[in-house]
Amino acid sequence: MRIFQMQRVSAIALLIFLGIHMAVMHYPPWEIDFSKVVIERLSNPIWKMIDIAFLFFVLMHALTGAYVVLTDLQRIGVYKRALAGVTIVLGLAGFVYGTLTIMAFQPPV
Repeated sequence: MRIFQMQRVSAIALLIFLGIHMAVMHYPPWEIDFSKVVIERLSNPIWKMIDIAFLFFVLMHALTGAYVVLTDLQRIGVYKRALAGVTIVLGLAGFVYGTLTIMAFQPPV
């Protein structure tokens, strides 16, 4: 997939996930107690998957955007392959770390 297509797809996904996040975390119809809301959300495997998908699209959007901005510079354009490799490694490392953090959450007893 081309970079600009990845940007567009991730932007649409981010609008959806950000809308869900805002509706659930910041504008629920009940009193907001973040400690309870976060514990309830991260105790549910479906919400964990939603958070992991949100993380994936945030990383994709941010890193493809940074890649495009950096390759627009003439001096860096020569190093496109190396920059793409670094971007992929950073994205994978961030995704694995974030996924492990989300999956490791255990609700207090």
